[in-house]
Amino acid sequence: VLALNGKIIEVGEKILASNGKEVDFASALESCEEAGGTLATPTNEEENKAIMGIVKQYNRYAYLGIKEGETSGQFTYMNGIPLNYTKWHSGEPNGKGSEKCVEMYTDGTWNDKKCNQHRLTICEF
Repeated sequence: VLALNGKIIEVGEKILASNGKEVDFASALESCEEAGGTLATPTNEEENKAIMGIVKQYNRYAYLGIKEGETSGQFTYMNGIPLNYTKWHSGEPNGKGSEKCVEMYTDGTWNDKKCNQHRLTICEF
């Protein structure tokens, strides 16, 4: 279960928290859901900056609560709703169906990534 000894940030209606652990996408999502939340999902610039603050603090890339849908290159929120805000790194997304998860770099930009890599867990509540 998520121990809140990491940083906790409030942004808008959301609370962001990290346990500092690096795990694969499924494990990160499960940790957040067990704690009553979900993976951090930026829906605007302010939320993206807040998540980036945690990413920078740990100096580790983090998974976001965004996945590639049935259509290659079409990314959605975990509930299947299309993204209303994106911050892709230049040239991304480029996985064309093979990289179904999304990570945040330390500069706040996004990259599509395979879901079995170990990345920082950041949850939102």
